[in-house]
Amino acid sequence: MNQGKFKKTLTASVAVILVLSLLSACSGNGANSGNPQASDSGGGSAKGGEIEELSLFIDMPWYPVREWKGPVAEKITEMTGVKLNVTVATDDKQLPLMIASGDLPDLIFTYAQIDRLSDSKLSYPWNELIEKYAPDFKIDDTRIGIHTMDDGHFYTVRNSFATQAELEQNKYAVGSDGNPGIAVREDILKELGNPTIASLEDFTNVLAMVKEKYPDTVPLVMDKNWIEQYFIIQFGIDAYFENWYEQDGKIEYYLKHPKMLDFFKFMNSLYRNGYIQAENFAHANDLIDDQYATSGKAFAHSQTVSTADKDNIAINNDGGDFSFKMLPTALSKDAKVVGTGLGFAGTFITKNNKNPEKSIQFLQYLASDEGKKLTMFGVEGEHWTWNEEGYPNLKYDPSDADFVNSNGIKWWYLYNDGITEGMLGYKPGTQTTQALMELKEIKTSKPAVGMIQTKPDSSEKTIKTKIDDMIRNEKVKIYLAKTEEEAVQNYEALVKNAENIGLQKLTDWANQTYQEKKDLLK
Repeated sequence: MNQGKFKKTLTASVAVILVLSLLSACSGNGANSGNPQASDSGGGSAKGGEIEELSLFIDMPWYPVREWKGPVAEKITEMTGVKLNVTVATDDKQLPLMIASGDLPDLIFTYAQIDRLSDSKLSYPWNELIEKYAPDFKIDDTRIGIHTMDDGHFYTVRNSFATQAELEQNKYAVGSDGNPGIAVREDILKELGNPTIASLEDFTNVLAMVKEKYPDTVPLVMDKNWIEQYFIIQFGIDAYFENWYEQDGKIEYYLKHPKMLDFFKFMNSLYRNGYIQAENFAHANDLIDDQYATSGKAFAHSQTVSTADKDNIAINNDGGDFSFKMLPTALSKDAKVVGTGLGFAGTFITKNNKNPEKSIQFLQYLASDEGKKLTMFGVEGEHWTWNEEGYPNLKYDPSDADFVNSNGIKWWYLYNDGITEGMLGYKPGTQTTQALMELKEIKTSKPAVGMIQTKPDSSEKTIKTKIDDMIRNEKVKIYLAKTEEEAVQNYEALVKNAENIGLQKLTDWANQTYQEKKDLLK
């Protein structure tokens, strides 16, 4: 997924770049009953002991929580004896410069520099620290396999990941806001006679009705970072942009998917019919679409599964008299999602770390059942209670970013998983939860495909970067083509340009890598 969109999706709910819908059938009082991923033993209590202050660099300039404060942070310190001195990146170039200079903090939390920091010259291998300082810190083989580097060590474990077995066992872990969705105005639908929207054709027919009857209303406004994803799902394209897909054991780049041209034709038809605006592809930020929707200037709003709930909160706060409702997650019999994500971000214990022993024990506590619940839901009793069915009864709205951020809920997920994070999305009666439950019906998981990652400074990385940049800059020509014929020509030119850059060489490498990596998950 587009990395820039984490700015918004994570401030509403937990991301998770690449876990889409999660499942949970927890029993008893444990979120992860039967889950082999990590032991429930903590990292040691601070009661009666000294507090160790460690420096943490968060490699995400958009991060909404910037200080170690609030009830969650205080409780973690109480249980671990660790207090964090937090620095949030000013831009995406800061950490690479720090790595080059060797000026690193005790801990680094990043998603963009996983491969680069997985280096014994820069970071301590988790496996060595666990063996020496936390022998009862158990991590499952799948996570170890995903993160093991060529040197045989693993240096982090990403959050937001769940294995296929965990997904099947946990029905209440429905996922996070980092999944696509579209919301539409209920009042306008009613005035149009409440037409059925059960297919893409139904949807475009309604957009045509809106364009005709409400000429001053934009039929569809799209978040700049969520333009394609909802529609990609409907065409059965089992790869998000900047990703690979697997068919009959063979890996191909998403651009070559047999349904990709149909997808581009559809997107172009939205523009040619006047349902979307050309300026939508040049929005300066990811708030403009929100303003269109909540001010009443748009009928449909394309963003994430929580779009309706979030828009309705904003509209209500502004005294508005209309509301949004979510479209069905699947508007096509071909709709499907294949999760290839390996998780979102991971924490590294750098070679500059002043107390590696305390650091790995700190992460061990966060990886425990107690630690994951504390991080993700808040303080038990104060923020939530455990429902005997196997999910938390939250005493707050997880879409209320001000409350969540001010209390430090979920943002200290330096180690967590897709199951616990996914439960934060389960709030019975909300449209977000309904959309996520619909999504789980069409989702499967293929983490081995996600392990096809180019290495920093490699020739494959160079080729992929050039191809991705070219596509990012040129695909708008397909969307804004004046005729379908022109759209087809522009798509064919896009594919040819990718091939000229070295797409076949990259694909050959991807297939070889896939065969090697998938064996690690057996």
